[in-house]
Amino acid sequence: MTETLTTIRWRALDRDGEDKCRLAQLGDGYMLIGHARFRDGAGWAALDYVVRIGADWKTLSADVTGRHGGDDVAVKLVRSGADWTLNGTAQPQLYGCEDVDFAFTPATNLMPLRRLPDVGRLTTQAAWLRCPGPPGSMVVTLSQSYTRERGQLVAYKAEETGTCQQLVVGPDGFVMTYPGLWEADG
Repeated sequence: MTETLTTIRWRALDRDGEDKCRLAQLGDGYMLIGHARFRDGAGWAALDYVVRIGADWKTLSADVTGRHGGDDVAVKLVRSGADWTLNGTAQPQLYGCEDVDFAFTPATNLMPLRRLPDVGRLTTQAAWLRCPGPPGSMVVTLSQSYTRERGQLVAYKAEETGTCQQLVVGPDGFVMTYPGLWEADG
């Protein structure tokens, strides 16, 4: 039995698109349920995702299904301790990752943002799903840091991509503004 805690809707700033997400209580943990619709260089995407999260706000598993650029998408990531599998196949390059990060939505920033102290910094590694992605590089490690600057402003860095952004975060931990990429509606 799940109980909805909050919902959010984002609109894409860099392309046609939107994402709707719901955070629910699931037993002792949580679950993100979302629906991303967007157009990019590969064409239209309709991706549905579910992320199961432990009470410690770390990812347990994640599923992405749908279509992107005319291709079917069916991805299942599972974390067991420090090990990960992708559609049942071991992913040693993801050893030690604590979260998933989906390149197509700001929803997955929620987990590290919920672990971020009121004052201070959090560094983490995420299993970064680039959808679509060439076989063998669809999921890679992404080293991230989050630093709460003041109030709802959080400095975000991703080493492998060179991303540096100042995120605006809402009281529930969701990103409200991801400059140039996403903005919450309403």
